[in-house]
Amino acid sequence: MRTILLAGKNGQVGWELQRTLLPLGKVVALGHQELDLSRPDAIREAVRGIKPDVIVNAAAYTNVDRAEQEPELAQAVNGAAPGVFAEEAEALGAWMVHYSTDYVFDGGKQDAYEEGDAPNPQSVYGKTKLAGEESVRAAGGKHLVLRASWVYGGRGHNFLLTMLRLMRERKEIRVVDDQLGAPTWCRSLAETTAQILAMACHPDANERDASGLYHVTAAGSVSWHGFAAAILAASGITPPPALLAIPSSEYPTPATRPKNSILSCEKLSRTFGLSAGDWREGLRLCLEEMRSTA
Repeated sequence: MRTILLAGKNGQVGWELQRTLLPLGKVVALGHQELDLSRPDAIREAVRGIKPDVIVNAAAYTNVDRAEQEPELAQAVNGAAPGVFAEEAEALGAWMVHYSTDYVFDGGKQDAYEEGDAPNPQSVYGKTKLAGEESVRAAGGKHLVLRASWVYGGRGHNFLLTMLRLMRERKEIRVVDDQLGAPTWCRSLAETTAQILAMACHPDANERDASGLYHVTAAGSVSWHGFAAAILAASGITPPPALLAIPSSEYPTPATRPKNSILSCEKLSRTFGLSAGDWREGLRLCLEEMRSTA
């Protein structure tokens, strides 16, 4: 039986991966308490003790604004740690799966970003995530770097949960309307990851062809304001607050966000025949689950 080492078990995606990866083998899931990704020696010790066939790194430093004040820690976790995992994976002949982000781009492109487009991150977070991508590739082993965007779910800290809370607390909410992306349910991302791995690890698969960088987001696109409006409409919250559309300039943040975060997933479809589904359907399913477990 395959052994899968999952780092970041308590994050949005990591929590879902604990279930979606089970059909592929024995999952050894570690959180920050068990594995501090800012310590390379601890990473090497964990991997060498477990000897996995697959490493899935769903852990990251994700506080985009705080990263501007903590660049060294963000670089250690997002930039250096993935490379350590990948080096250990290469030594074992194991697959390395790592998640990256739309923030590696500057957002200036008019169309959806493809994997071959040149990155140009504008924030410390984006720069460290790009460094992580590069360190995984540099290790030279078989790998899957999966870029996602606007990830949300029913647990943790994310836009969906923030909006649901504010919609119950306030009569008026100001939401940015000039940043576009594809809201992606963390379960869809985890399920797609498991499907990719199942095909990549199949005995008949061409590992060289499967290995590489892929964009994995929901289909379609919307602004943050449009996403908030969809959340409000689906939530049934009454009385509904007023949602005011504002430009990014009226909501300054320490870190610069890309105006265009839309990622093309054509390579994912072409290589594996997969799609993470439309963002509206993901939102509907997520809210349905939240209601059923409330």
